Amino acid sequence: MAPEVLRGYQYTKAADIYSFGIIMNEFLSEEIPFNDVPHDHILAIKICKGLRPKISEDISKFLVDLIMKCWDAKAENRPYAKELYQTLNKWYQMKISLKVLKLILKQSIPVDF
Repeated sequence: MAPEVLRGYQYTKAADIYSFGIIMNEFLSEEIPFNDVPHDHILAIKICKGLRPKISEDISKFLVDLIMKCWDAKAENRPYAKELYQTLNKWYQMKISLKVLKLILKQSIPVDF
């Protein structure tokens, strides 16, 4: 839950983006956020003061940066859903292009000029 929602403010699209970052990190790290501490008012206060879940060292810097943007303490600094889509789509297309290029290079036949 986004810090501003924990403080009693209205739930917004920016809060959804925060949650998306939480879910993205949980999915990539395969670890439940704050699984080692009680989920109580003390945790809620710590989240409001800036505590965020651990991010696995195995996650690429690109995705870590994106997760961190989603978790920004200021809701207005978080990316919009459209920006997230465009960023992730560009990343995905780049990954696909690299895989295709590697496959082509692996299977390429020397050409005589």
